[in-house]
Amino acid sequence: MLSWMQVIETSLSGCKLLRPTIHGDERGWFAETFNVDAFEVEGLPSRFVQDNQSFSTQGVLRGLHYQIEKPQGKLIRVLSGAIWDVAVDLRRSSPTFGQWAGFRLSAKPLEMLWIPAGFAHGFLVLSESAEVLYKTTDFYHPAGERCLRWDDPTVGVAWPLDGLTPSLSGKDGCGVSFAEAEKFS
Repeated sequence: MLSWMQVIETSLSGCKLLRPTIHGDERGWFAETFNVDAFEVEGLPSRFVQDNQSFSTQGVLRGLHYQIEKPQGKLIRVLSGAIWDVAVDLRRSSPTFGQWAGFRLSAKPLEMLWIPAGFAHGFLVLSESAEVLYKTTDFYHPAGERCLRWDDPTVGVAWPLDGLTPSLSGKDGCGVSFAEAEKFS
């Protein structure tokens, strides 16, 4: 375990929950969220090529996205608000192939989720609004972009909708089933 961050294994092979150590006093707080050397020691990626940030309102569901060509590993962090963050393992060689896990991520407590390449990823905004920042290990590649249906019954993600009808983009509303989805070796 890193002294500046707690690294927690999840139920999905390769996915990790990261809890940075918060150093605070009456003035506020400080946390180190990325350190190349420490990430390498933990077997986490030390090279990210792109940062993405989104702002969404309550009920917005983004996903489940992945890139079949130039697959991206993602380090997800919530800057404000709260989300239900979901990863679906699409790696045929993985012991958790076809399984999903969901994580409630919020600005407080400060937590990050590492999702390796080979997963579909999406999130639902739980709070009035949320800002999400994620680092990727490869660049956005539109030709390789794919979308797994958010409500596919084979995968069976339990989204905490609490009576809400999710707000989807046109692309996300047309995702393919797990059976039809292109998968990784």
